[in-house]
Amino acid sequence: MRKLNPKKIPAISAAEKFAFLLYNMGWNLAIPLLRINSRIKDGFEQRILKKGLPGVDLWIQAASAGEAYLAWNFVKNLRFVPYLRILITSNTRQGIEILARAADDIMRSEKGKKIFISYFPFDKPAIMKKAVKEVRPKLMILLETEIWPGLMMALKKTGCRIVIINGRITLKSFNRYILWHSLFSRLSPDKIFAVSAPDAERFTLLFGKELVATMPNMKFDRLNSPLSDDENRDLNNLLPSNTPFIVLGSVRSEEEDQVQEIILHLLKRRPDIIIGLFPRHMHRIGTWEERLNHISATSVLRSKIDKTVSSGTVILWDVFGELGAAYGISTAAFVGGSLAPLGGQNFLEAVVSGVVPVVGPYWDNFAWIGDEIFEQGLVTSAANPINVIDMLEKNINKPEQRDKVRDSIGKYIKERQGGTEIVCSYVEKFLKEKNF
Repeated sequence: MRKLNPKKIPAISAAEKFAFLLYNMGWNLAIPLLRINSRIKDGFEQRILKKGLPGVDLWIQAASAGEAYLAWNFVKNLRFVPYLRILITSNTRQGIEILARAADDIMRSEKGKKIFISYFPFDKPAIMKKAVKEVRPKLMILLETEIWPGLMMALKKTGCRIVIINGRITLKSFNRYILWHSLFSRLSPDKIFAVSAPDAERFTLLFGKELVATMPNMKFDRLNSPLSDDENRDLNNLLPSNTPFIVLGSVRSEEEDQVQEIILHLLKRRPDIIIGLFPRHMHRIGTWEERLNHISATSVLRSKIDKTVSSGTVILWDVFGELGAAYGISTAAFVGGSLAPLGGQNFLEAVVSGVVPVVGPYWDNFAWIGDEIFEQGLVTSAANPINVIDMLEKNINKPEQRDKVRDSIGKYIKERQGGTEIVCSYVEKFLKEKNF
């Protein structure tokens, strides 16, 4: 691989040196604890670089499942580059599983692309220095909110171009970053594509106006792509015909008390229903088994179902990759991460399937979708668990016509697509200029 010419970075100040020293010390204290963390222990050897990383042309960091799907769609639409070695990393097991499927899908149809998948290394500066030395990327793509000081400093020193695509930065994160404005200015990406005007303004204040552009959110593109069908599995054989099926999707640990209350009252009001409960993280399955037993709810693990489920049952979903299909056969749905101040989970999945979902009051992570989706009645917002129960029961009694919902959301999405094409064109131009 060709040797890169490192960019000259202005001398780091004493305050910035101290900040990096504290950052490094924080990682030294955290890493031994992370080894026993139920979510982080997967891929731990890769995270600390016990296993080496391949040398590639393009490195893409996709934090979790949502970003992994975007990376899949991005690489699949990257054209006119006949031979390209790509490393895609993720922080979570779900992200890794999605990326592994993406690599198989892409390399089957495009022989010139060689894709490697790995867990994202811990951002301890010494680890990231070693990672960048091994990978030697010419271009680093950071998806959405992935601003890592250790990584960006190491990349800057090698002369690697850094681009943030589908960029988002919350007010909370911005307020934290701006405390070290001089440091983050020094580590600034070469280009930032933000998904909204507020995000663009925050990136501008942090990194400078000349680096920032706006783009449509790539998530709108994925909703109408073949990838949106990767969860399209036949689940109808699980349910009796004409039985209302309620999906409680992407439930986070911080809202489990409220969701437990929703389950209890729904089953009391409507003993004829079946509930599909999808914890956001699989390690909460055991906790939910205990909770459902505590409220004397009849439950079954999705992986253990071998016959049609009876009314009044809660199906505890311990199989990854079926949420989209479950929305597709649901009578009504609630999307989690929204009853506690967590920012919400992706409710577009439900709407695209033809169901009008209920969300709690906290959905600021998806403010980019626009208030119009609520004004058009394609999503409804509840103030508390009791409101959620009332709205779900209303939707059970009088569900919206699926075709009507799909048609309305289809038009809504089409007006907001094109982000993937914009960033692919930018990257293709860069790769052509570098003679890849």
